Amino acid sequence: MKSNTLFFILSFVFTLGMKQAAAQPEVLNGPQIEFEKDSHDYGTIENGANGDCVFTFKNTGNAPLILGNVKGSCSCTVPSWPTEPILPGKTGEITVHYNTNNAGSINKSVTITSNAVNEAVKVVRIKGDVLPAKETTMESVPAVTN
Repeated sequence: MKSNTLFFILSFVFTLGMKQAAAQPEVLNGPQIEFEKDSHDYGTIENGANGDCVFTFKNTGNAPLILGNVKGSCSCTVPSWPTEPILPGKTGEITVHYNTNNAGSINKSVTITSNAVNEAVKVVRIKGDVLPAKETTMESVPAVTN
């Protein structure tokens, strides 16, 4: 009887310890990247309008964050990003320029490759609609006088 009680107590303590260990959040050492947003919606914009948007991120880790490559899904989506390391606790910005001379729906992605231990490859998206270019009519062209 004593051995059954001892076995039960040890099993209970072991199970309780495993649950406690599982409840502890995993601590990752190294740089970590956290974005304020992972998509940008231009809505409906005029043809030729400003196609720039900004994705702000923060290094929430404990080592410098280095963005190795940032690439748009096509030549109409051009990102620029910081080349210097982002220190722990600091923020950085990735600016994405979309060529709004292309009428129609926008559904593009930007792939970010870094040394982040929580997300070494991150994809952010841009979306929206670009209106067709306005046609120029003879009535809208000013008359030339000599």
